[in-house]
Amino acid sequence: MSKLIATAAIRGSHKLILNAEQMLEKALAEKGKDFVFEFPDTAFYLPMIYAMTGFAVKTLADMKVALGMAKEMLHPEPEEHIWKPYLGEALDSGMATLFAEEIILALKYINGLEPAVDLGTGYIYNGFITDTIQRNLGIQLVDGRMPGFAAIIGAAPDEDLAVKIVREIQEKNILTFLSGQSRDKNGNLTCVTKQLLNKKVELGWDTYIVPLGPDTEHTLYALDWSVRASLIFGGKKPGDFKTHLKYTKDRVFAFALVLGDLDDIKWSTGAGAINMGYPAVCDTEIPVIHPTGVCIYEEVDRELDHNKIVQRAIEVRGLKIIVEKPPIPVAYGPAFEGERIRKEDMFIEFGGQRSPAFEWARTRELDEIEDGKVIIVGTDVEERYKKGGLMPLGIVVDVAGRKMQKDFESIIERKLHHNINEAQGLWHMGQRDIVWMRINNQAFKDGITLEHLGVIHNTLTHNRFRSIVDKVQVTLYLDEKDILAVQEEARKAYKERDKRLAGMIDESVDTFYSCLLCQSFAPSHVCVISPERLGLCGAYNWLDTKAAFEIDPTGGNQPILKGEAIDSVKGRWTGVDEYLKKNSAGKVETLNLYTIIDNPMTSCGCFECIISIIPEANGVMLVQRGHTGMTPAGMKFSTLAGTVGGGTQNPGFMGIGVNFITSKKFLYADGGIKRIVWMTKSLKERIGEDFKKRAEEEGVPDILDKIADETVAEDSEKLLEYLTKAGHPALEMEPMF
Repeated sequence: MSKLIATAAIRGSHKLILNAEQMLEKALAEKGKDFVFEFPDTAFYLPMIYAMTGFAVKTLADMKVALGMAKEMLHPEPEEHIWKPYLGEALDSGMATLFAEEIILALKYINGLEPAVDLGTGYIYNGFITDTIQRNLGIQLVDGRMPGFAAIIGAAPDEDLAVKIVREIQEKNILTFLSGQSRDKNGNLTCVTKQLLNKKVELGWDTYIVPLGPDTEHTLYALDWSVRASLIFGGKKPGDFKTHLKYTKDRVFAFALVLGDLDDIKWSTGAGAINMGYPAVCDTEIPVIHPTGVCIYEEVDRELDHNKIVQRAIEVRGLKIIVEKPPIPVAYGPAFEGERIRKEDMFIEFGGQRSPAFEWARTRELDEIEDGKVIIVGTDVEERYKKGGLMPLGIVVDVAGRKMQKDFESIIERKLHHNINEAQGLWHMGQRDIVWMRINNQAFKDGITLEHLGVIHNTLTHNRFRSIVDKVQVTLYLDEKDILAVQEEARKAYKERDKRLAGMIDESVDTFYSCLLCQSFAPSHVCVISPERLGLCGAYNWLDTKAAFEIDPTGGNQPILKGEAIDSVKGRWTGVDEYLKKNSAGKVETLNLYTIIDNPMTSCGCFECIISIIPEANGVMLVQRGHTGMTPAGMKFSTLAGTVGGGTQNPGFMGIGVNFITSKKFLYADGGIKRIVWMTKSLKERIGEDFKKRAEEEGVPDILDKIADETVAEDSEKLLEYLTKAGHPALEMEPMF
């Protein structure tokens, strides 16, 4: 039986190689060998081939070379072999399969057939996963919100079972990729994507359910995602295939669920995935044990009970899942945070532009509140709620704890958004006094009440801040008169809080904090966070990390005693250097927080924005994650990002969080915001108001108009023309180096 498995895998590889060869010859005849191709928004060409061989596939001629590499890995059509060596040949053929599939999908893009469109539903599949999406989700993969990802290949026996399986994965906050087809219990050829669409399940990145394409070959996009984590976050070098395969196995926590019968292509693709550390659990009677008693593939298992298959896959992969679910009648988890509630599906809404609504986290003494209590203040509340439609809402979350500090109020308050949004059927937007919230019809039918809103905040505030919060009490105000009165108190607290935080500077503290979360992907990277410099991912500021340390003293955020100042202008301290050397395994020995030129901070790959020096203009440019156009540095964001990440110091290049741009310590040693000569238009719009305030403080109130963007220059020559005409101050400043 083991021979049959290996035979199928090798046979599938031969089929795909032949298919790729035929498609490539046709493309060469039509477009010529020098025709250039690249997957959308990536710096890694055809990522699987690039990572494993170091060969950058840029043209059709390059594809022919790469296909030759795949043929070299391919073993002859199967004949008689003894079983154990035979499996090694199948795994070799599995890698050849991934090369062939990557070429096939690239050729489909060239022919306009990707991303694929489902002819029955008109649904457009995701197709290739861009570098931008991978970096956007990087922080969720390292901070525990997304403990891993699953590739579901094929179709469930019926639509209800498909929903059950995917919802179970979704509730565990696991990102799910869908691909491939199989026959359901009625003999119809279908896929999980269609089954979910027929049951009106919302799909997409926001809901953690991403359909890649209808064919088994589309699984390659998920494997490309895995190997790019090694390139982007791990800083592993192209061509070092053993290191990449070890990285994907040890650090990218993925597994496959194979639903329905397995054909040659599934076995062949599976053999490639096994090389990368993907264990697979199937729901069919596949042989997993050889008659000799030896396991055929340690990474392949079976579970015929669909009620147990997800848990079985999690056990096989060794994932640690911690789900903090409040006692409410709907599913709960970050995977539901991206759900949208359209007007026709809405049962009731609060706030927005239609009624007053606010949220306020407030510190109280331990004896002033009752833990777990939900107080509802209002007249005819139940009757008004049952009618649906529109209601005003004020939420006050009172917290008390021996380690609670007023500085932590804003952190708890920001989490109120996530508390509500992660409940299935509930939608939340905004914060403070600009709150907008909706509950859909299904959640109401399932039993969600107003009291459950308080229960959610009670439970999650305890869970997320257990080390600093001992008691939580929630009060809901439902009458407009009460809401407006308490809202005025809240606004005074907001202003007092903002004033206190605005006065916090690096010189006013003796302790910075580290963020080591990304070391699960980039082992030598250490993010140093100060009051005036937030984390490069944009998700953590100094107060966040201070609170995180109080909550979990052994976690990823640790205090760094600054020590003596070595260079206060560049931002270097003895304590920071000591901490860096120890916690980067000696890879990084020193750091300057306020310069891009001399030992700048390292990056993992999750940065919101890249700073790059433009020597010709004596300044720097800023380009944010997601910008796909060319820049005056001669590189797109995706290419620039490839030079910045991986935990290495790169003078002249640095990843940052967007809000650092308007900090007084931004490039303090290099000339600050006066050095900015180019930034994208969308970035200008995003930070415009705060940037103008900083510009006035620096005595250059009109500098934003003198900074070029992509609408006036995408190369250094046009950039210089614009800067000269505008009279940009960088042209008159001292040379940067």
